[in-house]
Amino acid sequence: MIKRNKNTWLAKVKRTFTAMLPVAKNRMGQCVNCGACCRLPNNCLFLKFKPDGKSSCFIHPLRPLNCRKYPRTKAEWLTEDACGFKFKN
Repeated sequence: MIKRNKNTWLAKVKRTFTAMLPVAKNRMGQCVNCGACCRLPNNCLFLKFKPDGKSSCFIHPLRPLNCRKYPRTKAEWLTEDACGFKFKN
């Protein structure tokens, strides 16, 4: 589930510009190919789905920083229910 009230184009622009900053040190886990972050705030053109329901990025080796680093901080983490990343307190 995506937090709809924070899933805006302005939030996407902010994530794009702050992607040059480091990832929070308390971020743990790894990508589980849920594809939820690829639908913020709309479906990415490069998002493809496999028959098992998992997603894949058509341009994975070339994906932009905001994709590589999502979620960079707990504040921008909009996909808690599906995402393989977690933040320690």
